[in-house]
Amino acid sequence: MNYGNIKWFDVANGPGVRVSLFVSGCRNRCKNCFNPETWDFNYGKPFDKEVENSIIEGLKPEYIKGFTLLGGDPFEPENQKALAPFLERLRKKYPQKSFWAFTGYDYEKDLLTGKLGDLDNVLRMLNCLDVLIDGRFVEELKDLNLRFRGSSNQRIIMVKPSLKKDKVILWDENSEL
Repeated sequence: MNYGNIKWFDVANGPGVRVSLFVSGCRNRCKNCFNPETWDFNYGKPFDKEVENSIIEGLKPEYIKGFTLLGGDPFEPENQKALAPFLERLRKKYPQKSFWAFTGYDYEKDLLTGKLGDLDNVLRMLNCLDVLIDGRFVEELKDLNLRFRGSSNQRIIMVKPSLKKDKVILWDENSEL
């Protein structure tokens, strides 16, 4: 797996100051995507143990609220193999921090049905996340007033309660995550 960028002090992709990893590879290719260079699976640099360790170090300061995973698309099958164990490692190291991810895929139709790669890896990833923003960016539904998403079709899903109750529980913008 490759990655396009790491933002060490990101305030745009989740609440508080976060470390954000932009992975490479996306088949959704949304019209007017803000990051089209990451559609290419070969874009950027290899995601290796050295990069993993630097992210772990970057999350150490107390003022870093959490970690955000976006891209490209982290849930592409090629990315799941590297990200599932990495997220488990991060979650174990930082249980108190929030973990967010963005995907152009639909939570129920694509992720939970096994249509997208290895369902075991998808579930491993989801079990590490607090919040998932799902859905393709749709230019015609773009709304600059939305928090943490680009178009009104995208949802901010609380992952753990959604998995537990087997139905989508949306994030309340007043919550602390």
